Amino acid sequence: MSGTLNKVMLIGHTGDEVKMHYFEGGGCIGRFPLATNDSYVNKTTGERVTSTEWHNIVVRNKAAEICEKYLNKGDKIYIEGRLKTRKWQDEQGKDRYSTEIQCTDFTFLTPKNEAQSVGGTPQQATNMNAPVATPQQGSSSTPDMEEDDLPF
Repeated sequence: MSGTLNKVMLIGHTGDEVKMHYFEGGGCIGRFPLATNDSYVNKTTGERVTSTEWHNIVVRNKAAEICEKYLNKGDKIYIEGRLKTRKWQDEQGKDRYSTEIQCTDFTFLTPKNEAQSVGGTPQQATNMNAPVATPQQGSSSTPDMEEDDLPF
């Protein structure tokens, strides 16, 4: 182990639709901005101050196609990935740098009833957000035990 770690975890809202770029070999990448917010109360004025940080997200291949199909502007998403800084030159030949989040995992957090249907059929959207488990009638452990409010 090298003793270093490059890991990013973000929860935010998409700032635009996913922009796709396809390559000759069949691969593709998708890019979209992600906004995260931080807020605090100014102690002198008592006013709530909110600041927004923008992140450039890059997803690849099948993950990019899934994001393009199901993500809309404003949707909430959890992103895991790593920081990557790219160097490029502008029209004047000056070196420029951009830092991106190379996405390795993501989870859509916008509930399906709030998401706007863009491409898929309603059946596809329903299957993506199917409940993990449904309670069944008459499956309590013993009839004389009361249910408690404990989350575990």
